[in-house]
Amino acid sequence: MGMTEMRAVAIGMNAERSVTVTDDLTVAHFAAHMPRVYATPMMILLMEMASTVAIAPHLPDGFVSVGTEVNVRHLAATPVGRVVRATARVIAVDGRSVLFEVAAFDGDRRIGDGTHRRGVINVAKFEKRFAVT
Repeated sequence: MGMTEMRAVAIGMNAERSVTVTDDLTVAHFAAHMPRVYATPMMILLMEMASTVAIAPHLPDGFVSVGTEVNVRHLAATPVGRVVRATARVIAVDGRSVLFEVAAFDGDRRIGDGTHRRGVINVAKFEKRFAVT
């Protein structure tokens, strides 16, 4: 895949994903002694999902994006039952590397923000590297 195909991914592309906080998304689900609030890794996952969706339709056939870097702050706790919305917007494209500005919200309250980088890969070539012989 050359630069021509990656030109389809452009600064400003964006998407969002939402989830209702359930017990299995809380810190307590993973560590019983912890509070029943939305877990940081689950917030990061939602940000990654929004980032993926923002560019997926613009990638060449046979290509996907994979997470390579996360720089995120978790600013506030969110209890079970609340809806968390994550947003992602492309802020830079460098070869096969795409940088996103990400944020998460509980209603109008910002609960997380930062950046996330994804690398664009050819699935067949990638999986071939890990094939069992």
